[in-house]
Amino acid sequence: MKAPLKVGITGGIGSGKSTACRIFETLGIPVYYADQRAKQLMVEDARLRREITGIFGEAAYLPDGQLNRAYIAEKAFSDKALLQKLNAAVHPAVARDSLTWHEAQSGIPYTLKEAALLYESGAHASLEQIIVVTAPEAIRLQRVMQRDGVDEAAVRARMAQQMPEAEKVKRAHFILHNNGRQSLIRQIIQIHRSLQTIHL
Repeated sequence: MKAPLKVGITGGIGSGKSTACRIFETLGIPVYYADQRAKQLMVEDARLRREITGIFGEAAYLPDGQLNRAYIAEKAFSDKALLQKLNAAVHPAVARDSLTWHEAQSGIPYTLKEAALLYESGAHASLEQIIVVTAPEAIRLQRVMQRDGVDEAAVRARMAQQMPEAEKVKRAHFILHNNGRQSLIRQIIQIHRSLQTIHL
C-alpha cells in the first residue's frame, strides 16, 4: 500500500483554516494541527524545554511545569532576535513530531498538516501538495475581531507578521475560496477527489 501523501493547509489569519480542516476530518482525513501541537511540545518535549529555558531563562516555565506564555510572548514579541531563536527551536521540534505522526497513519490517501506559518517556517518544503485557504481582508478582519475580541489594529499587526496572502496563493497547488459566496464543502470535495487521484 502506498504511503499517504503529505499535504499542507495554510492561509492568513481569519481565512477559515480550522473550518476547512473540520470538513476534511469528516471525510476521514487526519489533521495535524501544528500550532496546537507546538504548545504541547513546548511542555512535553524535554529537548525543546531545555532549548526554551536556554533562550528565556528559568522564568519560561511556571512552578507547575506549564509554559509561562505571558512571559514568553512579552519577551519574544518585543525582541526580534529572541523570537527568531524561539522559532528556530520550535519549528524543528514540530517537524520531527509531525513526521512521526504522519508515518503512523495508514490506509488513507493523504494527511493534512495545518499551520498558520507553513511557508514562513519552511515546513512547506517537506510537503507534497499545499492548499491555501483565502478570504477577502475585510472578512478576515471581522472574523478575528469577533473571535478574539480585539481591535482592528491588533489584527493588522498579526497580519503583518505573516506572508502576504497573494504570495501564498501564488505558491499553492489548491486554493479554497472562503468568501461566503462559494460553497466551501463543494470545493473541499473537489480537492479531496483530486488528492485521491494523485495518490493512486
